[in-house]
Amino acid sequence: MKPPAAVTRIFDALDRHHPNADTELVHRNAFELLVATILSAQSTDARVNIVTPALFAKYPDARALAAAKTPELEKMILSTGFFRQKSKSLIGMANMLIDEHGGDVPADMDALTKLPGVGRKTANVVLGHALGVPGLPVDRHVLRVANRIGLVNSDDPVKVESQLCEMLPPARWTRASDVQILHGRRICKPKPLCPRCNVRPDCDFYRLGFTQSTRKTSRAKSPSLRASAVKKTVKAVARKIAKK
Repeated sequence: MKPPAAVTRIFDALDRHHPNADTELVHRNAFELLVATILSAQSTDARVNIVTPALFAKYPDARALAAAKTPELEKMILSTGFFRQKSKSLIGMANMLIDEHGGDVPADMDALTKLPGVGRKTANVVLGHALGVPGLPVDRHVLRVANRIGLVNSDDPVKVESQLCEMLPPARWTRASDVQILHGRRICKPKPLCPRCNVRPDCDFYRLGFTQSTRKTSRAKSPSLRASAVKKTVKAVARKIAKK
């Protein structure tokens, strides 16, 4: 765990890296974002954004989606993957919105996670980006970035969400997720672009060559060897960047 001053420096640095960070799912209201986020599971935001314009034109609200015919809906969302399960979840979600919430998307974590196809990550996306309720979605990018930097030491999304929320005021929760997601996509990739990262002074992975979570499964190598390997990788990436 980082001290409060370091946490502030880290997220200020991430804010500077990604000043326009936001969800990349195109939506006009909470219902559209809920549908898009369900579709984004095991898919990409770019792919979902290709599918949703026609989908929202045909099914603009919960009542229209609840009446959808499964074969037609499956055909429209086919390219997002797992289309049969997603179709079932979308129709079930729409029906529950009508039956229990008058067709509106509830601004409540417990109510959202009772909807078919909705877990904490999806609920937090909708709460934070469409309903004005602080939420900190944790996906694979947030897990990787937060563990590498040394903000957390866990691969459990619920634990990581709780730990990050404890470090930050609620007003920063949604943006904290957004900047980590973009950082994981653009810079802190599986093979990180450390020379481009302005979080380096506070990053455990850059400083030590390992994270606490990876250290548990790689004790055979000494920390000095791992640090050396990371430095070599960083130098190699820096050379490639310089050539561009």
